[in-house]
Amino acid sequence: MVKSMFEEKLKLVPHLPGSYQMRDKNGIVIYVGKAKDLYKRVNSYFKGTVTGKTRKMVSEVADFTYIVTNSETEAFITEINLIKEYNPKYNILLKDDKSYPYIEYIAKPYPKVKVSRYLNIKRKDKKLIFGPFPNAYAARRIVKLINRLYPLKKCEGMPKQVCLYYHIGECLGYCTKNVSLDKLKQMEQEILGFLRGNDKIIKDKLMEKINAYSDSLNYEVAKELTEELKFINIVLDKQKVELHDFVNRDIIGYFIDKGHIGINILFIRNNKLIGSHNELLTIKLDSLDELNFYILNFYLRHEVPREVLIPAEINKEVLSELVNTNFLIPVKGIKKKILDMAIENAKIFLENEITQALREEMRTTDANEELRKFLNLENLRRIDAFDNSNLFGTFSVSGMVVFKDGVPCKKEYRKYKISLEKNDDYNTMKEVIYRRYYRALLDKTEMPDLIIVDGGINQINACLDTLKSLNLHLKVVGLKKNDKHRTSELVDGDNYNIIPIDKDSNIFHYLTRIQDEVHRFTITYHKTLRSKGSISSVLENIDGIGNVRKKELIKKYGNLNNIKNASLEELSEIIPLNVAKELKDYLISKDNAQNSKDL
Repeated sequence: MVKSMFEEKLKLVPHLPGSYQMRDKNGIVIYVGKAKDLYKRVNSYFKGTVTGKTRKMVSEVADFTYIVTNSETEAFITEINLIKEYNPKYNILLKDDKSYPYIEYIAKPYPKVKVSRYLNIKRKDKKLIFGPFPNAYAARRIVKLINRLYPLKKCEGMPKQVCLYYHIGECLGYCTKNVSLDKLKQMEQEILGFLRGNDKIIKDKLMEKINAYSDSLNYEVAKELTEELKFINIVLDKQKVELHDFVNRDIIGYFIDKGHIGINILFIRNNKLIGSHNELLTIKLDSLDELNFYILNFYLRHEVPREVLIPAEINKEVLSELVNTNFLIPVKGIKKKILDMAIENAKIFLENEITQALREEMRTTDANEELRKFLNLENLRRIDAFDNSNLFGTFSVSGMVVFKDGVPCKKEYRKYKISLEKNDDYNTMKEVIYRRYYRALLDKTEMPDLIIVDGGINQINACLDTLKSLNLHLKVVGLKKNDKHRTSELVDGDNYNIIPIDKDSNIFHYLTRIQDEVHRFTITYHKTLRSKGSISSVLENIDGIGNVRKKELIKKYGNLNNIKNASLEELSEIIPLNVAKELKDYLISKDNAQNSKDL
């Protein structure tokens, strides 16, 4: 990309805040950014030196557009909305992060505690939630313990009579509607007091129960509760901080090195450090922009505390307005000390993770780029890979896995039960390719840049013939195995050239990983059918056996082996004699075919 292509257009960019969009030659938005000064930011990409990911992005830019806003805050909001709309490949995606569990107290109509996960927690919801708990097991165990110590409502709905929990003293009998309001109020105060940080309440309650069971010689239950007390001491006696205001706050530290950002977020609740969250980001363009964007994204999906401590470089004004909480930049005292601890944690985390992250990038993004160059493709973002397998040598299944930018995209995986009644790799491949891409044309979903089939020229031809019938022109390659069933060569579908692959190369390991993944996925589907539906699948393919007869056979015999060993007279009690004979012959032929294959 040379700046002369944009020389005149760059001069017209205003010195105003706004969001800009970089587009490739197809008009697709590949990056969205924001700036206080659009002129300076956009021009910086095409004037001067750019490196790394920025250089790669700029090399793909064929045009740019921009939207002027009234302020940097509005530019930030516009940037977020456009990223959600376009999902540009060079942005940090607004993906569905793993959410942390919280303990939620429900007061009405009846008191209840449960573990909840909220991706969009807003203060106006007025939910009584406590956490987050980075340790999900601890959250579940605490809820279980509260339910054991207090007679909360544990069942769903409203039974007509009291249940076991009432008889063992773990429920007040809410279905009787004769519950003491004073008891409810006292119980609620104790539970909320504990969840707000008063550990003594739950510990005293446990000791009271332990002593009561010991006095009644019920040592087994007393021992169980003693173990719970030990657990509570371990979980709740976290590192106490020297702040004494009991303000719920997060502390965000970060460290930048070698093109990566390490982030550490400490959670302080009720004057205790209850846990932390770590994240590793690859710097694509502007590191502070990406950091600010990550923080905003994090609080769109997690509980917003009353206060967040941040380093001075983070955009306090913009985040305070968008997140609607108090962002502070401490400069001295205990808050600065805790912030320094978060920064040190971020540094340690980054140092521990960066080698692994670079190795993973080499296995994914870099390997994908090497394959693109190896096959002389303009773009290689999405790969569809196919594999076929057969059931009892006759019923065929296929699987498709998808890799995007070198990484498996499991939500795009697809399973296919093939309609053919014989083992035919060529027509099996034709069927699955037709079904996959005919549906893609109808639904206008994303097409791959490369199709990989597990096999040689036969499978490639089946794929190409089907694509041609759909008027699609997609790159197809096949992976050939050697005598040891290991990938050794790549067959180019354009000219049928056989290309040896260096077994020590990233490309070889990348293709092997794709091939292993599609094989694993397909075989798993194959095994699932065999274990759960093989008898049903076989019976469905015998003329004269409908749903009623099939159910009766399954109920009486349970599996194909029992049916095969049954006499014709026994089978004829359920199905006609001629159908029973056809079924027996069919099962015997299956065994013979499988035995020949094994030999």
